[in-house]
Amino acid sequence: QVQLVESGGGLVQAGGSLRLSCAVSGRTFSGYTMGWFRQAPGKEREFVAAISWTGGSTKHADSMKARFAISRDNGKNTVYLQMDSLKPEDTAVYYCAATNAYLSTDMNRFRSWGQGTQVTVSS
Repeated sequence: QVQLVESGGGLVQAGGSLRLSCAVSGRTFSGYTMGWFRQAPGKEREFVAAISWTGGSTKHADSMKARFAISRDNGKNTVYLQMDSLKPEDTAVYYCAATNAYLSTDMNRFRSWGQGTQVTVSS
């Protein structure tokens, strides 16, 4: 089991950028696929992006891949989500999660979750 703590959320105007960070502690970080998910008010949690344990492979939700980029620094035990050209519909709580399943996008396969960080995009 690993412990995950997200940071970097906040209020930003439409068109702006944010970089979310997820600090990982506990068991070895490098063996996990890391993912970002988000949940908007009244909506189901949805997949945003995932990155393999080496960082060599990534997946992004089709609706976000042109604007969001996931990365990781195994030396710092941290995974990032760079979000550019933000839109009001990106407003949500963003969660970091870890799984042993290679490059999974299925939230049910992620066993460790952070508490989430709020991102609010104003129009």
